[in-house]
Amino acid sequence: MVSSMLALGLTVLTLVAFSGLGLWHSRGRVGSVEDLITARDSVGPRRLTATLLASVMGVWILLSAPEAGASFGIAAVVGYAIGEALPMLAYAKIGPRVREVIPDGHSLTEYAHARYGAAMYAFVLLVSALYMFVFLAAELTGISRALALIAEVPQWQTAVLVGGFVLLYTGYGGLRASIFTDTIQAIIVLPLVVLAAAGAILALGGPGAVYTGIASTNPTLLDPGFWPGLQFGLALAFAILGAELINQTWWQRIYAGADDETVRRGFLRAAIGNGLIILVAALFGVIAAGHTNVVTDPASAGYNADVSFFLLLGETFPEWLVLVVVLLALLLVMSSVDTLFNALSSLVTADLPRLLEEPTDRTLALGSRVFTVAVAIAAIYVSLEARSVLRLFFLADLLGAAVAFPLIYGLFSRRLTGPGALVSSLAGLAFGLAYFPDLREYITAIPIVGDALPVADPFYLTSFGGAFLISTLLTLSASRLSRSTFDHDGLSETVRRLDDGSGERAD
Repeated sequence: MVSSMLALGLTVLTLVAFSGLGLWHSRGRVGSVEDLITARDSVGPRRLTATLLASVMGVWILLSAPEAGASFGIAAVVGYAIGEALPMLAYAKIGPRVREVIPDGHSLTEYAHARYGAAMYAFVLLVSALYMFVFLAAELTGISRALALIAEVPQWQTAVLVGGFVLLYTGYGGLRASIFTDTIQAIIVLPLVVLAAAGAILALGGPGAVYTGIASTNPTLLDPGFWPGLQFGLALAFAILGAELINQTWWQRIYAGADDETVRRGFLRAAIGNGLIILVAALFGVIAAGHTNVVTDPASAGYNADVSFFLLLGETFPEWLVLVVVLLALLLVMSSVDTLFNALSSLVTADLPRLLEEPTDRTLALGSRVFTVAVAIAAIYVSLEARSVLRLFFLADLLGAAVAFPLIYGLFSRRLTGPGALVSSLAGLAFGLAYFPDLREYITAIPIVGDALPVADPFYLTSFGGAFLISTLLTLSASRLSRSTFDHDGLSETVRRLDDGSGERAD
């Protein structure tokens, strides 16, 4: 067991170092609210790829990805990797289109309001903010549980330290600070992930011994045709694709890229990198299930699949190396938490010009920072109550799976209307909830509706896949049946920069 004082000391040292780098880099570079939330056209191809990789590489890759592998095996591993690559491939096409039709934009909610109107905007705002908040809480949950397991550090101490220090430099430097620290974190983290994987395999006696251990413990985990694993892996692909398409994190980086080609190439590279990283991370869970006592039943009081990676480390690595990996996890959580702080605050900041009467640049920047503080406090509280990192994502993923296609399709379709997009999203969500297992006790309690519900799908495929496909089919049908046409050229006039006093306003 690593000393809690040593673990806390190194945690604080790491947090201080990266907070100092973020503050130093941002000094003199944040002259307006535009600089704070978009860093518009300022990031080249290498840095864009690095920040896209680092923003995905949250501590969840050491928790929820191995959790999926430990619970459902190699089929879920492949599904997770494909699911994480697909959104980046989609953004390679979506990103240049967003820059073309909304060159002065900031957020997906701005686009939703200008393209679809107030009702769809409100729904997209709720879904996107909820997804990113859950993502943030899951990150803090993950690092808190990891340090509690390895060094018996109280979870509240870890959550407060990480949330507080990251808030310090993101509140001051905004997106510029986040992208700069992301670049450094990506350079450090990628080699360490590879070394951790190689070290674990060698410590267990090599690839042959690893395979034998898994096969003797639970051979179904190695079966690529294991039906529950296939269902769960495909469900993850739908869930991640839908959720990431309504993630403001990526919309910010679309605008931060230097030009369209930089954005396209950055997302294509990130698709390959993210897929490979998740593949390696999820395999840790399969290995852990074959060599440690992993409890995969979420209803069990001893459930520990979400920390299976760290259970494996405790069995195979010397104490000092375990601590190094914990600090690696800390870098991972910082890279995604600062990104999420910025993304959430940018949603609110971009919408303030429509809600306030000619707000000043200072007012907008203050609003962004105050909201970030409020989000940080709430996320820390939620992180202390959560049990499963993977299942923290699932509710928000379901919302994303239902709304993603209707939201994005309007970038390309002239005929899709706001009501058509909203009805399609709600229908997809209703279908997904009908089969969703995690909220079953609440959904079945609804009078009349509860008794008519089908049996829940424990592998989530019907829920996530149904939500995505139903909303997609209805969106295509609504667009085909519509007689109205939308002029995408008007979006550039509706959504304007915030520092020229001409941001989008309510009619």
